[in-house]
Amino acid sequence: MTAPRPGLDLSLLPDGGVGWLDASGPHADIVISTRIRLARNVSGYAFTGRAREGERLRLLAQVRDALTHVPSLQESLLVRLEELPSVDRTLLLERHLVSKELAGLDTQHPVRSGAAAILGASVGLLVNEEDHLRLQALRSGFAVPAAWSAVQSLDQELGAQLPYAFHREFGFLTACPTNAGTGLRASVLIHLPGLVLTKEIGKVLAGLQQMGLTYRGLYGEGSEVVGNFFQLSNQTTLGRSEEELQDLLVRVVRHVIEREEEARRVLVRDAGYIIEDKLWRAFGTLRYARSLSFEEAMNYLSGVRLAVGLKLISGLRVYTLNKLLIFAQGAHLSHLEGRALTDTEAQVARARYVRQVLVSEGSGVE
Repeated sequence: MTAPRPGLDLSLLPDGGVGWLDASGPHADIVISTRIRLARNVSGYAFTGRAREGERLRLLAQVRDALTHVPSLQESLLVRLEELPSVDRTLLLERHLVSKELAGLDTQHPVRSGAAAILGASVGLLVNEEDHLRLQALRSGFAVPAAWSAVQSLDQELGAQLPYAFHREFGFLTACPTNAGTGLRASVLIHLPGLVLTKEIGKVLAGLQQMGLTYRGLYGEGSEVVGNFFQLSNQTTLGRSEEELQDLLVRVVRHVIEREEEARRVLVRDAGYIIEDKLWRAFGTLRYARSLSFEEAMNYLSGVRLAVGLKLISGLRVYTLNKLLIFAQGAHLSHLEGRALTDTEAQVARARYVRQVLVSEGSGVE
């Protein structure tokens, strides 16, 4: 395991922490990524929210000692969040490698001592988040089995080294009762512009909730939906097995994908030239704009992504659009520029970055 160091050296992150952007998974044109997360706590410690600083630090030390016996994390990087400036913590959040809570980005809930992220090539481990441990795997496209296989292996390896808090009746004990039982949260980040444009999205989201799933924005709980990107996940974990929870997500998301594909066919059939004009205008704005807010960039990227999915635009890879989705965010732009940016400077830098990427990676656009 690579030793921690002050600041964040992105070159040390396995695959830069963004291997999930490569658009290699199933249905990658609609489903950007799949995440499987397991919540675990270690016996003998108070839950993180009530633990004292000494307890959190002792827990982190125990986890570090255990890592030498965890094959899944042998080539990992340990990052101490409290040692990073806020821009680096935000960057990790923008790459979906840590949660907002672990990053301590809320002024009312600053970063905790002992907060850490252990980032491997195929799995990650968050320490001293809402629960002591959050095990996670992130995969490209709609890839529930692959993500589950990776996180299940990590869970078995780590559980052999650490005494998990477990109750025969209630399963794995967690800080929030909704996570008790399996502690499993399965989610997908999915792009649904067809359903939004055909005004069917309300019915679909209502149906999700009736089936036991919930939806959130780009960054999960507490985040707003922008650019027609939704996170869909199971609401509770108690009373169902890991397999049942995964089967539920797979079954419902397959149905949502089918609805989205049908909505796209309706758009082309009933409003073809209007949609084509709208989407090409989105591409033109991204290609030539000199200033873009985050919301504008996400909305125009949504349009271009839909155009690529409908084969209205060729020569532009889904991977390139995935890259823009992450790297055009504020902390990434600051990192690229090597300094903190004002809102106005960030909007100018964002437009410049998007133009450069579309020229270099989308030069064959037709």
